[in-house]
Amino acid sequence: MSAQPSKLALQLNKAIASYKAGQFGEAEKICQKIVATKSNFFDAQYVLAVVLASQGKHDLALTSYNRALTVQPNHPDALNNRGNTLKELQRFDEALASYERALALKPDHAGALNNRAVILQILQRYDEALASLDRALALQPNHADAFINRGITLHALGRFDEALASYDRALALQPGSLAAISNRGNTLRAMQRLDEALASYDRAIALLPNFVEAHVNRAILLAQMKRYDEALAAFERQLTLRPDDAQGYNNRGVILGEMKRHAEALANYDRALSLVPDYTDAIYNRGNALHDLGRYSEALACFDRVLMARPNDSEAFNNRGKVLKELNRYDEALECSARALAALPDNIVAHCNEASMRLLIGDLPRGFAEYEWRWKKPDMAPAQRQFSQPLWLGEGDIAGKTILLHGEQGFGDAIQFCRYALLVAARGARVILEVRPQLVSLMKSLAGPSAVIAKDDPLPDFDLHCPLLSLPLAMGTRLETIPAQVPYLQAPPGKSAEWGARLGAKTKPRIGLCWAGNATHVRDSDRSMRLADFVPLLDLDATYVSLHQEVRPEDAAVLATRPDILHFGELLKDFTDTAALIGQLDLVITVDTSIAHLAGALAKPTWVMITYVPEWRWLLTREDSPWYPTARLFRQDEGRAWGGVVTHLRAVLNDFVQAAR
Repeated sequence: MSAQPSKLALQLNKAIASYKAGQFGEAEKICQKIVATKSNFFDAQYVLAVVLASQGKHDLALTSYNRALTVQPNHPDALNNRGNTLKELQRFDEALASYERALALKPDHAGALNNRAVILQILQRYDEALASLDRALALQPNHADAFINRGITLHALGRFDEALASYDRALALQPGSLAAISNRGNTLRAMQRLDEALASYDRAIALLPNFVEAHVNRAILLAQMKRYDEALAAFERQLTLRPDDAQGYNNRGVILGEMKRHAEALANYDRALSLVPDYTDAIYNRGNALHDLGRYSEALACFDRVLMARPNDSEAFNNRGKVLKELNRYDEALECSARALAALPDNIVAHCNEASMRLLIGDLPRGFAEYEWRWKKPDMAPAQRQFSQPLWLGEGDIAGKTILLHGEQGFGDAIQFCRYALLVAARGARVILEVRPQLVSLMKSLAGPSAVIAKDDPLPDFDLHCPLLSLPLAMGTRLETIPAQVPYLQAPPGKSAEWGARLGAKTKPRIGLCWAGNATHVRDSDRSMRLADFVPLLDLDATYVSLHQEVRPEDAAVLATRPDILHFGELLKDFTDTAALIGQLDLVITVDTSIAHLAGALAKPTWVMITYVPEWRWLLTREDSPWYPTARLFRQDEGRAWGGVVTHLRAVLNDFVQAAR
């Protein structure tokens, strides 16, 4: 009666030996023969399940675990391993239930406690995961995997110092643990200890040069450090190791996008989608690349696809709205902002997008209210002032109080909004105006402030403060109430005389030219031009004057061939010099930069060349500006090129020159 089981037991031992030798196929074949003979042989079903799981055949493994547990339903190890298989099948709730059954039978099963914690991590039940791991480590203090998982859990809870300590305990037990080293790097990265994080990833790669996850994490970190060339090389290495990794192509596309290599980025997203056609992140990033390439209709189609898959994706609504804005479909763009905020009410980008669009269409009260969200943007953090004195946004009586008005962004912004100082002073307040040092002398001509000081100079006592670009909100500005009395700035009389003498007697109309703004501005490639683009204007009988202190190399080469353009360069020491020079001119022609605001504030006739999708302050379609009565706007058409603007401007300039003569 015992011969047959004994024979099966020998066969099972042979299967186990084959499994330990890595001969999984042979082990599986032997186990299949055994269970075909005796399906209720628990050990054979159990070993078969283990062998199948080792080969990634998780559906078949689960069937064998279930059959084994039909025979012995209270086997803790089988229940634990069944949970592992269910985890691989992403059936997480069932996996958790399997571990719970194992622990009900054997409460001191450290392996099941550790595995249970992994599922709780996946389910984002981190406090329960931590408790499970602490129980496992109380039972088995040298359980390195439990220390690693404990570190991962503590990281998720934002307890980074404790997470590092847990990884260090794991490494003391297993000095070569790649999981501990790599995850330690992730925590160091979250703590902004970037050089140490990089060292961790490098250590992992030194131990296993083909460790793909470490290459990926290293690449992401290098991108965060803005070391884009190295990040790109790291992704190249990942894709060499895993050439059909759609996520790798997507990540490489993101880096190329950061490097402004948008066509190459697009090619990588297309490659990712050829591998995984419904890869939503790649579709989303493809939409961004198409936007940056000016292919707006195609970009819109991408974001529509994303929103079909993720109907509550707030960022996709944001970017869809950004594309619609480029397509001049502002009502739909505003609807996208509303949808983005419905999905995520604290979406900073959505609030800022809505602010710029409402301001652009002339809805100033709602636009400036939303514009206060700018302070939550990371790139605005350095400009935000942290004073103990309260922020004033128009509430309450300020008569007899001292208020600090402070600049926050570019020179043009300060020049445009300093006009509000007079209105604040009219409420009975003593006004201190703080601006960047280059503007101090110019701002001393402004009515309203009792004192003008440079940023970073010691501050006098004050009771309240307000950033300059919050003043329209504080004053309840509407289109029809914009304070537009010009001039509100003036050049010092001595400087005006100096520049008058430098220019000499006027024999022709004098035309000031500004063709480019700050090269670091986020929209510089859109709003700036080349001096060569201005050449069609220069054949009229006028004196042309460059208003640039510095010029880019390409423009300097053109300037060297044009002695008919007066260029004073470093003689323009600050804005008072530029203001004095503008005061000697008959007209200023400029792109959208600080010169446009300065000329407008000086009440000089100013022609501003505006992009098809303009900055919000220039509003839509109109040829005049409610901010600057002496300004005239020349806008790009839907072709988004400067050629048509220059042709129009040339015809109008001819009439201006003839009239001026």
